[in-house]
Amino acid sequence: MPYKYLFRLVFVLLILGCVIHIVSFPTAAQSPSDAEGTKQTSRGSDPAQGNDPASAPDQIVAVPNRPTFSTTAESVESGVFEIEYGFEAGDGHQNINGLVKFGLTKKLELRFANNLLERDAGVAGLGDSGAGFKYKLFQQEDWRPTLSVLYSAIIPTAPAELGVGAVGHSAGILVSKDFGKHHFDFNETAQWLGRPGGSGFDRNYFTALSYSHGIRGKWGMTAEIAGFSRTNAMTPATMTIMGAAIYSISSRCILDSGMYVGAYGNLPRVTFFSGVTYSIGDLYHRRKGRSRKAD
Repeated sequence: MPYKYLFRLVFVLLILGCVIHIVSFPTAAQSPSDAEGTKQTSRGSDPAQGNDPASAPDQIVAVPNRPTFSTTAESVESGVFEIEYGFEAGDGHQNINGLVKFGLTKKLELRFANNLLERDAGVAGLGDSGAGFKYKLFQQEDWRPTLSVLYSAIIPTAPAELGVGAVGHSAGILVSKDFGKHHFDFNETAQWLGRPGGSGFDRNYFTALSYSHGIRGKWGMTAEIAGFSRTNAMTPATMTIMGAAIYSISSRCILDSGMYVGAYGNLPRVTFFSGVTYSIGDLYHRRKGRSRKAD
């Protein structure tokens, strides 16, 4: 199947899943935060908008990491299973990328990431994978931001021409803070990339700052500046500048679309992307139990 049709098929299936959710669960299609365009469009954590489970026990609210390269310090709620999928298309570069998240506890989120398809400079195949966790140290309160730590093991599932070719690790600090309806995420992460043949590791650092804000209704926007330091003589530093629009179909299903510019390094000048974040459901079934008690 030609890649352009595969991209379209995957994206159509994701949109269809969101539509089925709205039709099947009409009571969850609208929430107070949808109307004000804050949580879903800004990625923030505003307890007044229902991100606190105690304030909205029967409402699942997605916590997207997309579309930025940075990772929010907020985590999915305990028992919630959430997926993110999207695609990128630039000059000589395309991929279909995915992230699966599960809230094992209130503070611990398990994560698995994989590029289902990677195509660079005419070489195509499965991309590298990553498995790890995010642990929330504390939630924002007054002047204090949300602070989390993130760890991921890099699994070399891609061909040598596309991936790192060896096992690696990454660990970082995630900071998120709301100022009214303005939301900021800051990441500082170190990566240890294994050298082929097991001759040690190369190291680089990833730094990112993103900003998000609701625009009107279910629409929002996000922007980011991010980059990697130099890894070795063959891998120079990079920097990207990103901008995207976000649309909240419901509190559980969020679409994004935009582009990022390769401002520095060996990157496509412009890369377009689009994707979706969808909270499949509460696997612990706590909300159903609360609803029955309320009745």
